[in-house]
Amino acid sequence: MSDPLLSVRDLRVRFETDDGVVRAVDGVDFDVAEGETVCLVGESGSGKTVACESITRLLPDSAAVDGEIRFDGTDLTDCSASDLESYRGGRIGHVFQNPQDALDPVYTVGEQVVEAIRIHRDVSKATAREEAVALLDRVGIGEAEARFDDYPHQFSGGMKQRVVVAIALAPDPDLLIADEPTTALDVTIQRQVLDLLADLGAERGMALLFVTHDLGVVAEIADRVVVMYAGEVMETAGVRALFDDPAHPYTRALLACLPGRGDPFETIGGSLPDPTDPPEGCRFHPRCPHAVEDCETGDHPMPRSAGSVSGTDHEVACLLYDDDHALPRELEVADD
Repeated sequence: MSDPLLSVRDLRVRFETDDGVVRAVDGVDFDVAEGETVCLVGESGSGKTVACESITRLLPDSAAVDGEIRFDGTDLTDCSASDLESYRGGRIGHVFQNPQDALDPVYTVGEQVVEAIRIHRDVSKATAREEAVALLDRVGIGEAEARFDDYPHQFSGGMKQRVVVAIALAPDPDLLIADEPTTALDVTIQRQVLDLLADLGAERGMALLFVTHDLGVVAEIADRVVVMYAGEVMETAGVRALFDDPAHPYTRALLACLPGRGDPFETIGGSLPDPTDPPEGCRFHPRCPHAVEDCETGDHPMPRSAGSVSGTDHEVACLLYDDDHALPRELEVADD
């Protein structure tokens, strides 16, 4: 089996604050294969965005980052700032949550796409312009040639996000990191942007690392899912296995919150722990209805096979799946 395009191992990100040290990401592992779509999912504050921004060092200087981040065999944590530039915005593209913040209001959208092309490739302005117009057309900007010289304020939110996607795709990246790219858009436009990203990934053989808290989005686009909670990974599985046979109590709680016809609306009791003073053991144990005494002590449980019918690719960080604890029957069998 070939090595993954992106491999993250034991990633830890800390911030010094007046209230103490925030351990935003604490020992996270995940992989993204070539052409694969992986979703990082979890509640707000679970560390998804911080984990992604650490890949190309988009975090503020106050962040202390440890661990290994390998992209196509190169450890990005060892790269100099100049070497990293060939990856950031080049082989690794980014689409952020708010397109308004990602676009420069004093330059036309065409100029911004052209700049993204010429920073990473030695092409003439004329060639870059032709490619930029083609990109704008491909991402769904109608009359792209005419709108090349328009400014960001002349576009709707959905059209701005399409421009941001065009800029991210300009250098033809191998990996696109999309951080909640549809959150600020209405439902119809969300659908269009999701379809666009999926189509572009398939066309280009591009891997996609997608950050979201929306399990509906996960079901639509993911090949594999990494469930995060309070800076740690709770479960990793193929998307079908995650929905058909969820293992971790937190994953099950998230899925129970999905609206269903005639079903009462459910929520997860309690709240995320204080990031400056997380609980010992499993960080979900204060909210977990299946927690046992050992869940409250020691270190975070190590990932282990969930025993899923999906095979060995399904891992869960939960003591209920080791040999010393009886797995409750209601967790052994998927809900009807």
